[in-house]
Amino acid sequence: MAASSDPTKRPRPGPFPPVPEGAAMPASSWAKRTNFKPKFSGETNASNSGQLSLQPNPKSTPAQVDLEAGRSVNGGAQVNNVPVPEKTQVLKKRRDSDGGAAPAAAPAAEVPPPKRTSLPSVPQPRAVRSDEAVLPQTVEDDEFVSRHSHMKYELRDSPGLVPIGFYGFQHYLSILGSLILIPLVIVPAMGGSHDDTSRVVSTVLFISGMTTLLHTSFGSRLPLIQGPSFVFLAPALAIINSPEFVGLNENNFKHIMKELQGAIIIASAFQTLLGYSGLMSILLRLINPVVVAPTIAAVGLSFYSYGFPQVGKCLEIGLVQILVVVIFSLYLRKISVFGHRLFLIYAVPLSLAITWATAFLLTEAGAYSYKGCDVNVPASNIISEHCRKHISRMRHCRVDTSQALKSSPWFRIPYPLQWGTPVFSWKMALVMCVVSIISSVDSVGSYHASSLLVASRPPTPGVVSRGIGIEGLASILAGLWGTGTGSTSLTENVHTIAVTKMGSRRAVDLGACLLILLSVVGKVGGFIASIPEVIVAALLCFMWAMLAALGLSNLRYSEAGSSRNIIIVGLSLFFSLSVPSYFQQYGVSPNSNMSVPIYFQPYVVASHGPVHTKSGGLNYVVNTLLSLHMVIAFLVAVILDNTVPGSRQEQSDAAKTEPAVAKDYELPFRVGKIFRWVKWVGV
Repeated sequence: MAASSDPTKRPRPGPFPPVPEGAAMPASSWAKRTNFKPKFSGETNASNSGQLSLQPNPKSTPAQVDLEAGRSVNGGAQVNNVPVPEKTQVLKKRRDSDGGAAPAAAPAAEVPPPKRTSLPSVPQPRAVRSDEAVLPQTVEDDEFVSRHSHMKYELRDSPGLVPIGFYGFQHYLSILGSLILIPLVIVPAMGGSHDDTSRVVSTVLFISGMTTLLHTSFGSRLPLIQGPSFVFLAPALAIINSPEFVGLNENNFKHIMKELQGAIIIASAFQTLLGYSGLMSILLRLINPVVVAPTIAAVGLSFYSYGFPQVGKCLEIGLVQILVVVIFSLYLRKISVFGHRLFLIYAVPLSLAITWATAFLLTEAGAYSYKGCDVNVPASNIISEHCRKHISRMRHCRVDTSQALKSSPWFRIPYPLQWGTPVFSWKMALVMCVVSIISSVDSVGSYHASSLLVASRPPTPGVVSRGIGIEGLASILAGLWGTGTGSTSLTENVHTIAVTKMGSRRAVDLGACLLILLSVVGKVGGFIASIPEVIVAALLCFMWAMLAALGLSNLRYSEAGSSRNIIIVGLSLFFSLSVPSYFQQYGVSPNSNMSVPIYFQPYVVASHGPVHTKSGGLNYVVNTLLSLHMVIAFLVAVILDNTVPGSRQEQSDAAKTEPAVAKDYELPFRVGKIFRWVKWVGV
């Protein structure tokens, strides 16, 4: 039967129809969007990107699903309780993705025979209201199922002290790399000692625990761990390698740390204003998955010059670390031990322990001991050519070069201004202010991705603004205590929630309390600070790759098959790598001898960039910002996505009044009553 010519009665293909095609948005208007929605932007005539609208049918018995294969075990999909052949489902899915026209609705009793290969007619499913949640499905670790069918504990669940304690500790242990690896990079870059690294690590653990409690109580209230973000790493390295710090010989670490603290405090105050003033609600209209995806992916891709070059300093240790973490996270991810997929959940800490133990055994066996050579002797004082040849391997392969564990005290409480009074520089603060916007974009993506797993509805613009405001306050605390970076919601946390199936905010709160207790034990920071640099670099290769993938995974909330979105994302990613390379290579001769290591040379662009004006501060800001990959990706994506016409998407405010939303996101202790008159930070 031919489809009706009336567009309002035209049947939709498949049981999970795409969004109806709307009128084109004028090029001169900005996208009027205030929140994430599946198929949020782009052209609706593209292929379905994989979202599934939850349409429960209480009359039908749910089929058991083979999560890995993505098919039903007991016969596949059902139409009016009648099984549909699996081959038919495959053909139907293929035809839907090709954008083919759907057949007209057929009576429910007409069921095709099993051998028939043509696409059967199915009853028209009910339309999905715009206020209904379209929840992601998580199959294994990379696909998606309804949160009710896979989450062990949801947002407001409180099963008991023992389960909460176990899952809270598990949650933090699974993202250990995200918490500790940044201090292990920036402190040596500032010229800090192993003891300085130990103190910064303890401070990071303390601030992470304290700010996580603030965020789950008065921020977005989602179970997101706050910690040092890789978004702040590139600008921090750019500040560390500023021309004015090159000639410093004494107290290099504390001087640069105080400059970083000042820049972070000012940028954090700007981020707080951005959230609590309501400006974030306006900025949300310009941000959607097509902007978030390339911006966060560019953060992970931008550190390629540091990753493997550091691993190459001791290949037999670095390569083993990379191989072990890949084997655990991919090849052994299905293996369960006592009902827990330990290799998938603890891929980073388990691989770290195995590689570190291997390096320790090689060191004790004398594999890196060379006669007459002492690893503690400075390279400039070495006379023997034999020792000059092997000194690099001794320093990077041995595990006993650090004395951090022995020198660190048993108890040490981090306190504000422990490095001295912060130094405020407007040019460095301006760079960090721009980066704080990128950090806010990262957090917006984390809010929506995590809410689809653990909450009843995505957060409203008011909740997002409130979360960004509290993150700004958290970063001010990070600046006062001196962590070297700002504090933000860890993007890797979303993957951890999906893998551990733990979404209770109480478990995250208890884990944060445990983190604060561990931070005052100085030996914990000393133990972490003694991790060899090669192992750190190998883990960072994995973490940065994960960050790039998690950024691109935001595209599943948009029309990923749209030619418009493909071009925007492609241009954003390419120019995010190419434009910074132009700035980083400008004015650098092939034979120039820089005082910084080769893997830090991309961050000294302020001294030789192409922008030369009469204002040295302006030169510093422009050259530095345009050499940051994430800034270029964000600018290109925002401009293109908000000027190129797409499909008009209807935004419903019905979810704002849902009782479930109020329960998930309302502030505790009746604090929400104070903000009733401030609509842009309410539920």
